Amino acid sequence: MILQAAIYYMVFPLLSVTLVLGFIRLLLGPTLPDRIIAFELMSITAAGIIVVSAITTNQAVLLDVASAWAIVSFLSVIAFSYYIEKWRGRP
Repeated sequence: MILQAAIYYMVFPLLSVTLVLGFIRLLLGPTLPDRIIAFELMSITAAGIIVVSAITTNQAVLLDVASAWAIVSFLSVIAFSYYIEKWRGRP
């Protein structure tokens, strides 16, 4: 009971603030790498929200969803970084 109260009143708001700040950086990022890092932050925060939701609802299947989400977001950031390097003309 105490764990769920802590999650509802501390963890979810902190993750929500992180998501909002990441979105602001995504919109205002002065460079493309800043925006990619903000995208990664938002993706991992979303995976964290899914994990916390799995803990509060006691549904283990959501942990698989969070793992798949984190892997796909990691691979997308690697792909973005690869194309940035190609775009800048570096080998």
